[in-house]
Amino acid sequence: MAEAYDVGAVEKKWQERWADDGTYEVDADDPRPAEYVLCMYPYPSGPAHQGHIRNYTFGDLVVRYHTMLGRAVLSPIGFDSFGLPAENAAIQTGIHPRLYTEARIDELKASLKALGAVYDWRREIRSHDPEYIRWNQVIFKRFLEAGLAYRDRAAVNWCPGCQTVLANEQVLPDGTCERSGDVVAKRDLEQWFFRITAYAEELLNALDDLDWPDRVKTMQRNWIGRSEGAEFDLPVEGRPDLSVRVFTTRPDTSFGMTYAVLAPEHPLVDELTVPGQRAAVDELLARVARSTEIERQSTEGGLEKRGVSTGSSVINPFTGQPVPVYLADYVLSSYGTGAIMAVPGQDQRDWEFAQTYGLPIVRTVAPPDDWVGEAYTGDGVTINSAWLDGLTVDEAIQAPIEWLEREGIGRRTVNYRLRDWLVSRQRYWGCPIPIIYCPSCGMVTVPDDQLPVLAPDDVEFRPTGESPLKYNEGFRHVSCPGCGGPAERETDTLDTFVDSSWYFLRFCDPWSTDVPFDQGAVQNWMPVDQYIGGITHAILHLLYARFYTKALADLGLVPVELREPFTRLFNQGMIRLGGSAMSKSRGNVVAPSRYLETVGADSLRLFHLFAGPAVDDVDFARVWRLGTGDAPGPAPVDRAPTDADMEIQRATHRLIERVTDEFHRWSYNTSVAAFMKFTNDLYHYVQSGARAATLSEAIDTMILLLAPMAPHVTAELWERRRGGHVHEQGWPQADPELVRRQAVTLVVQVNGKVRDRIQVDPGVDEAEVERLALASPKVQEQLGGRPPARVVSRPPKLVNIVTARSG
Repeated sequence: MAEAYDVGAVEKKWQERWADDGTYEVDADDPRPAEYVLCMYPYPSGPAHQGHIRNYTFGDLVVRYHTMLGRAVLSPIGFDSFGLPAENAAIQTGIHPRLYTEARIDELKASLKALGAVYDWRREIRSHDPEYIRWNQVIFKRFLEAGLAYRDRAAVNWCPGCQTVLANEQVLPDGTCERSGDVVAKRDLEQWFFRITAYAEELLNALDDLDWPDRVKTMQRNWIGRSEGAEFDLPVEGRPDLSVRVFTTRPDTSFGMTYAVLAPEHPLVDELTVPGQRAAVDELLARVARSTEIERQSTEGGLEKRGVSTGSSVINPFTGQPVPVYLADYVLSSYGTGAIMAVPGQDQRDWEFAQTYGLPIVRTVAPPDDWVGEAYTGDGVTINSAWLDGLTVDEAIQAPIEWLEREGIGRRTVNYRLRDWLVSRQRYWGCPIPIIYCPSCGMVTVPDDQLPVLAPDDVEFRPTGESPLKYNEGFRHVSCPGCGGPAERETDTLDTFVDSSWYFLRFCDPWSTDVPFDQGAVQNWMPVDQYIGGITHAILHLLYARFYTKALADLGLVPVELREPFTRLFNQGMIRLGGSAMSKSRGNVVAPSRYLETVGADSLRLFHLFAGPAVDDVDFARVWRLGTGDAPGPAPVDRAPTDADMEIQRATHRLIERVTDEFHRWSYNTSVAAFMKFTNDLYHYVQSGARAATLSEAIDTMILLLAPMAPHVTAELWERRRGGHVHEQGWPQADPELVRRQAVTLVVQVNGKVRDRIQVDPGVDEAEVERLALASPKVQEQLGGRPPARVVSRPPKLVNIVTARSG
């Protein structure tokens, strides 16, 4: 009786073998070409969910495939272990965040190992490890010394639910916290920032050279938000010592400026508000303090309560005439200068504001004769603009900038939407900021030899969510490293995105104790060749990691030529069930353990690769019987190749070509489908009487090609058939002569309906398939002597002739 496939026993055996043998451990002196494949640093929330499984299945496939291509593949793993969930759990349950987090890490590790995902576990790092904290703090100090870290008082995003500040990137478009869902408010606080804006231009320009999805690059471009224009001063009427600086991307419209608008947070608001307008201004300021940036920038609703006059005026330098100064909630202090010139003739919001408050409107670009709209924002000839009249918009933009620079009242400039990265968090479970405040010495950094600064364990987690570090006297009170006098520690911790902004560098060398990472190891492995993770990190982690890499290179901590961390990026899709993204909040999560404990890891992996039911992807019983020689049918024989044998051999080499191509294109679903068909073809071949050599080559090839996708069953079959480790074998190479098809069928359509089929050479080009299709009598009959409107060719398989009648 044939031996059945024992999925549990086989998968356990090989998972233990890979771990015990260190199969996927690599070192920098490995003679093979170096390859770095990395899945995004996972937050340990417990056993792997389907999103984890999908991400790490893709990553594991790439690692095994590139290993079989003959490369030394670095495949490390670690855990992004700081974060709010552990601290919230401590508040709710009393379990210390460290204990909670390490229990979740153990659960996630067990899931990854059960999946058969292979890593160099020697390199494992965790954000809360003291050694990682130490180097996090050292890098923070180097940033501070270089002027890339600074402390400033600023209006920040405050989440009342999380009791901490949020970076702009962590506030959702509806003005709520991405984690808690609470409405985010504004508070003025002393906070720590990283000067990411110093790299705005490089971050933007370098996107062109990255092999990343266009969607991600577009998101980063929009977030950086580069705007070219001019800054210039508007003198305050009656105050020769005072002026308001504005930024505009349309200096050509300056003659149409009929009022100016300040952000409510602008530093000149108090000076420009006359006594008679004080109450109205204060009312607006109070209302703005309760609003989110999203609400302030909304175009919905009227503008009646969104602006107020200061009672002051400034001089338009282009006309020499005074224009009133207003405040409006839709102007933000974080963009440009926090003040704008308003040209209602060329901006719709300015038009509506002018209409609401009875302000004059002057057009500076002539609209078309049939224009029936309000503000006109299109191209045209400049009007009402003195020495600019008659110029086109493109011609008129440069002249005002040159005039402003000659007059010494303005300059050409570039602004960015990107703001400096706010890294302070009022939380306990994060990396402490290595700063001490001394009454005598001021702000002092903790010396390197006293790092790491670690948060104490004996803290009280309060229901309010406030950081327990604020109330821990033993942590707060410390001697000043400079004078030895009494001082206090900084009680804020670093944003957890700091931890994930350089972990990929530490993976290159997690053992050094005198530097964060050895430069030689970084030189050997970096940049990451293939990075894998979700698109949700497009403007958070991915942007921050790029900034960190550039800054570390400029500080000499990594090779100066290393400017980008990730060469190629792949974003895996969302897991959906019944049309909805699979998530705990929707209650539609299907636990991976259900499959791992029944049909096994290989089936679950193929579910994610094929996007079909885990039990239906590939019949492993058939694969097993073919591999063990137990498939039903007569015993294979030695004979001269027949047509049937040659067809199986050709199918084998076409499978090599197809799978190799699809692996490079991440088209794993079609690879799985090809395996299903090939398995069925082999079964029929055995049943009809197989040639031994042909069948042996076909089965060996099938096992090798399937090895990255279904590593357990293929490892077992290879060991039984050939001995050794399947993943240490070379990747099969297709024979071009066996791959080449003698002829393929060209389907000829007229207006989308099949009218003929023609046998053509596989390498036929567009011109030839068009000629053949138009020469077909069946097509000529359909055309009735009329020329086609157009011909759409997809050689060698399809050509569609569209007639004028079809539209």
